[in-house]
Parts: sequence; structure tokens; C-alpha cells
Amino acid sequence: MKILVVLSRVPYPLEKGDKLRAFHQLRMLSKKHEIYLFALNTGHLQSHAKEVLSAFCKEIRIFHLSWLSVFFNSISFFLRGLPLQCGYFYNARAKKELSQWLQQMQVDHIYAQLIRTAEYVKDYKISKTLDYQDVMSKGVNRLAQRATFLKKIFLKMEHKRVQRYEHDIFPFFDNKTIITHIDRDLLPHPQSHKIVVVPNGVDTERFMPSNHQREYDLIFTGNMSYQPNIVACEYIVNEILPPLKSRFKNIKIALCGANPSKRVLSLRSDNVYVTGWVEDIREYYARSAIFIAPMQLGTGLQNKLLEAMAMRLPCITSPLAGTPIGATPNEEIIICNSILGYIDAIEMLMTNEEVYKKIAYAGYLFVHQHYNWENTTQILEKLIVES
Repeated sequence: MKILVVLSRVPYPLEKGDKLRAFHQLRMLSKKHEIYLFALNTGHLQSHAKEVLSAFCKEIRIFHLSWLSVFFNSISFFLRGLPLQCGYFYNARAKKELSQWLQQMQVDHIYAQLIRTAEYVKDYKISKTLDYQDVMSKGVNRLAQRATFLKKIFLKMEHKRVQRYEHDIFPFFDNKTIITHIDRDLLPHPQSHKIVVVPNGVDTERFMPSNHQREYDLIFTGNMSYQPNIVACEYIVNEILPPLKSRFKNIKIALCGANPSKRVLSLRSDNVYVTGWVEDIREYYARSAIFIAPMQLGTGLQNKLLEAMAMRLPCITSPLAGTPIGATPNEEIIICNSILGYIDAIEMLMTNEEVYKKIAYAGYLFVHQHYNWENTTQILEKLIVES
């Protein structure tokens, strides 16, 4: 089949969850199908991104969105009562270019990732799949709960618009997919049960146990300009670290990931190392003892947890991040509801080698059994082929 994939971001490098999901799905789908990629881009494009993606795509078109375009289209969507999330990534010239390209290609199916791309393809009379990925409206609402007064008003407004759009865009697509059952059940549509769950995976040939000298007791990874990750970093350093230091004076924490915000950079100390962008995240996993992800915000599935488990690190996380994975608490993963819970879990893993090895190995086996990109993408491929 000839499949057009429409993305709101160029899926390389893999520093964001949506890029990671798209990259591996492209990689798997390309084994049996011709892939044509249309991706939007708002920032710096890594010099060899197109070369890397060409290994999976027959043809690639990247449309660069200027900040002037982003500003005016965001305002336009706001005035029309549509989500800023969608206006930010919309451009009439990009849509025209895509339309002209479609006429030339005569594709069999369109696969659009995130509601941000829906306006580009919703009206085509070609079989289509929309990957909601997660429930964006729920994520916006969670941000609103923690925002300042003025920001809260804005986010509440955006929440209602995104929620309405998630509902209204539903019938335009033949198939709908999402990462977890939890997100599927939260999506605001009476037929949300028809959405097909296509989990993420982990590249277990790349993320595997490695023998390195341990430099960090705790590690947290992710894009460090993303609000849920910023909040998690602050929780680790401001809430969990101080009580731990009374027992483990020289405890070392790595906050590892691209684009650290000023709030994250301000957390640096003798105990806390903020890396910024790293070429190979596996090195930092290998040099760390415990992975901690006390997520308070966000939706979907945390790929960082899957990667850490695949590298045989015991993982400690919140119900928000841990429940969607489906691992057994206190056997394959540790899920905590309080600061004291995190402290007790960390102390246990740092002082009890038997428990440490047991949870690390059980998590490793769980990921290998349940999160494989080839198996999860087969679910998507079956949808596409049969629609």
C-alpha cells in the first residue's frame, strides 16, 4: 500500500514522545508498504534528519512554519473557537502543498498523528486513521489545575476547545487509535470504545542492560522544557531530595534531557546534575542506579519508563505514569502516592540488593513481553490494510 503519514513535527531526533512513536511506526510500516511523509517543522531541523528518515520513506516533504505564521494562525483559530493547539500547527500554504502532492501520489491511506494535523486531511475521501495518541484535553485541564489565576482562565478555555474538537473530529476518520485504555476511556465521545489501543514499544535491541560504573543514584529523563517534566524535576529536587540527604549525604541525581528550562537549570547543585541534550541517553541510564518519574501532569504512556525498565533499572513512579503501563506494583514497578512513599522506596532499593535485583529483572522481563514495536505496529497496520 501507499501510505501518507502526516505529522506535526519531524520525527527525528527522538527527544519527544510523539516523535519516538512516529519514528518507530514509520520504521515498521515501511517493511511492507510505501511511506510518504509530510511533516511540519517550527524549529531548527537537524542536518541529517531527512537522511535518517529516508531509510523508511519513499518520499519526504517538510514544510517549515514561520513564527509569523504560527502567531497569525493561532489568533485565527482562537477567533473561530478552535484550539490554539491546532492553530499553532496550521498553515494554508502547507495544506495546499499537501493537496497538490496527494493528487500526484494517489495514496491508498492517510495516517495523521495527533489532532493538530486533522485540519489538513479531514475532508479527503480517502480512508484515514487519526492517532489521538492521548487525550490532549485532559492534559490541558491538568495544567490548568496548577496554573496561576490568569493562566488558569486561558487554559480552562483551551481545555473546553480541545475537548470539543476531540469530539467533533471523530467521525471524519475511518479509524482512530490511542496509546492506552485509560486515555481511550477519557476521550469525550460516546463511541470512544471504538478507538483501537495501539501501545508504544521500546527498541529492546538498543535499550539493553549495560555494565557501567554507577555515577548517579537517581535519574529522570525527558524533554526538560515540557511542563510535566519540569514539575517532576522540581518535585524530585524540592520535595524528595531534602529528606533523603539526611541519610544519603552524597546522593547524586541526574536530570537528563534536551532543552532544560530556567526552572530546571536552577535546580543544579552538588547533588543534582542537569545534562541538557545528550547524544546517547543509554549512557546515562547505564551510569544510574534507579529511575524515578514522579509525574504529576501529562497523559498517555511514559516512554522513559519503558526504556529504563528495558535497561534493567528498577523504576519508581506515580499512579498517573505507572498505571497505564500495566506492570504489577511492587513486583515489576514501584508506584508511590506520597513524598514519604518515594523516600521509603528509594531507601529500600539503595539498601536492599535482593529487592533491587528482583524488581529490576521483573520490569525488564515485563517490557520484553508486552512492549515490542513490531507487535504494536502490527495492530496499526491491520487497521490500515483492512479499512
